[in-house]
Amino acid sequence: MDNTVEHLWALADEAKYQSIAARFLADDNRFDNFCFSTSNLAADFSKQNIDTRVLDALLSWAEQRKLDDKMSAMFSGKKINGTEGRAVLHTVLRAPHGKQKAVLGDVLAEDVEKTDQRMMKLANSLYAGLHQGASGKAITDVIAVGIGGSYYGPKLCHEALKPYHSQAVKVHYLANVDGSALAEKIQSLNPETTLVIVISKTFGTQETLLNAQALKKWFINSGISEAELSDHLIAVTSNTEKAQAFGVAAHHILPMWDWVGGRFSLWSAVGLPVAIAVGFENYRQLRAGAYAIDEHFQTTPFNQNIPVLMALFGIWNCSFLKYSALAVLPYDHSLRVLPGYLQQLDMESNGKQVNVFGQKVSLSTAPIVFGQEGSNGQHAFMQLMHQSDTIVPIDFIVPLKSHSAYDAHHQVLVANCFAQGEALMKGKPLAQAEAELVEEGKSPAQVKALAAHKVMPGNNPSTTIVFDQLTPQVLGSLLALYEHKIFVQGVMWELNSFDQWGVELGKKLGSTVLDLMAGNTNEKLSSSSIGLIDLFKSAHEQ
Repeated sequence: MDNTVEHLWALADEAKYQSIAARFLADDNRFDNFCFSTSNLAADFSKQNIDTRVLDALLSWAEQRKLDDKMSAMFSGKKINGTEGRAVLHTVLRAPHGKQKAVLGDVLAEDVEKTDQRMMKLANSLYAGLHQGASGKAITDVIAVGIGGSYYGPKLCHEALKPYHSQAVKVHYLANVDGSALAEKIQSLNPETTLVIVISKTFGTQETLLNAQALKKWFINSGISEAELSDHLIAVTSNTEKAQAFGVAAHHILPMWDWVGGRFSLWSAVGLPVAIAVGFENYRQLRAGAYAIDEHFQTTPFNQNIPVLMALFGIWNCSFLKYSALAVLPYDHSLRVLPGYLQQLDMESNGKQVNVFGQKVSLSTAPIVFGQEGSNGQHAFMQLMHQSDTIVPIDFIVPLKSHSAYDAHHQVLVANCFAQGEALMKGKPLAQAEAELVEEGKSPAQVKALAAHKVMPGNNPSTTIVFDQLTPQVLGSLLALYEHKIFVQGVMWELNSFDQWGVELGKKLGSTVLDLMAGNTNEKLSSSSIGLIDLFKSAHEQ
């Protein structure tokens, strides 16, 4: 173990007995010293259990890990996904065309540009009522079918950008393999005026294809012939042959590239449903906001670099202070999908125990990410944060202005966000609880009986991210912020953040279980799995 990591362990032992609130008393400028801004958002790290010694040690460690070189390698297109031999270039999709050519070369950059033009043309034709179904009626509804990265990013943006939605076309999302979700989705739709976008890199994802096949049957049962299906189908995939065999016309197939990972694919043609929902210009603004953070990430010194600091303080909490979870609490109804999106982005990327050298990582990696709308969380799991012994670091995310006309509601919402951060940091010691009960007129016996129940340990660290108002550009910046945070943490833990072999194992075993249900294989599973399969088969024999 190198000296810097040993020093961080020593600082962590000290910090466990250090009050964050006391750090504020010792430094009148703490907020100014630990709050940093980009052009459209700010991150306040002052409620983290850190001081300049911790920051300096973390920055020194980042220098030793050659973080700047690893960043350059990613942005320049080197194959940093070593286990799959791939570059990681989702960032190039939101860069200006000149930078795309410099990184991708003329041919690939031209392919990216043509794909954008096709996305724009499709979105505009839908708005104008020019894209018609087989019966000649204009398309009014779009169903985007995908799962994982083909679902979470577009769905998040769809919900977050509702103030920017077009009224001409409604976009719906289908990911769950549960037939109830499919039935609910189509019950109010007209197949004659519905377009389906199938999003799957391999065009072989089990859940996506099952849903796509069911929708294909829905079209056919409504009287649309196999030959007419191409008017109702779009595909985003790298497997053109399979898409065409399914019934998608060649000119309705948009590409996916192997240098864009699924959970980072929003910036590719996977973002087509978003472009349709909010208009291609707003989708461009989403990319522009992400590119602004790309520039901040590459050009800002690490001691003021927001994604770098988010990553380092996250490692400080997870690996050194041993806080195993991270709560993401957006105080904004439109960002309620964000915690689920970040669960995939974070835990699928860095939820690993083996480093790039094939050795076991010596530090704890990837916190358990969870959360929901902050105001709802206050009345649920945040009780645990206030009064249990479990410390859960928090990311508070809040717009300073709302899109709604209910200004008083928004002021209360923001006040609640700021108050929770303060309360979780300060807590309430026994003496304060006793004094408050005395002030309420409680008897000595009542004070003695109740005071302990009102004690709150405090010292819960948090980061607060604020922005003026949630626009497409701000949302793009927010998403890129977390992408780069996760990349930095992967570098520091020496992980490959861009493969997902655990997910692949689950897919493979899912196919095996299906074969066992159908009696098509003799492969052995545990007695538990066999017993559960037998229960399922028995239920369907009755």
